[in-house]
Amino acid sequence: MQTIRKVYGLRMERHDLGELFARITRRLIDAERQLLSAHRLTMWEYIAMSQLARSPAPTQLALAQAIEYDKTRLITILDSLERRGILTREPDPADRRARIVRLTPAGEQLLAAARSDIRTMESALLGPLDPAERDVLLAVLPRLTGDSDTP
Repeated sequence: MQTIRKVYGLRMERHDLGELFARITRRLIDAERQLLSAHRLTMWEYIAMSQLARSPAPTQLALAQAIEYDKTRLITILDSLERRGILTREPDPADRRARIVRLTPAGEQLLAAARSDIRTMESALLGPLDPAERDVLLAVLPRLTGDSDTP
């Protein structure tokens, strides 16, 4: 692969990582948004559900912090998911002011269906890579997040 090329007589180095990640992120978000819409989910609903699948949130605030989303805006998302039977918010026995947020079985099924569609799309997106390249990419990306909890 050529990392330097001539353009108008000037030497250009490879694209910056920010540019490359921005382009792939836009592609992924556009593709995921369509798939999630078919499941009647928004991106933030899916993100919240994915976090809850990893572990129930001891409080709504903890969930907001875990997904790095504004806690006041999260309430609207949780209200919608709760009305649809996708999650429950139960009083914490240790602190009646706090709410423990959990996915319901219906929420787990919906998340599994949406995630399956997303994995199919990701597989197609990664199609140009050989299996070894895919494995390396999927192994190193979580390390770049800086999140030690990322699998």
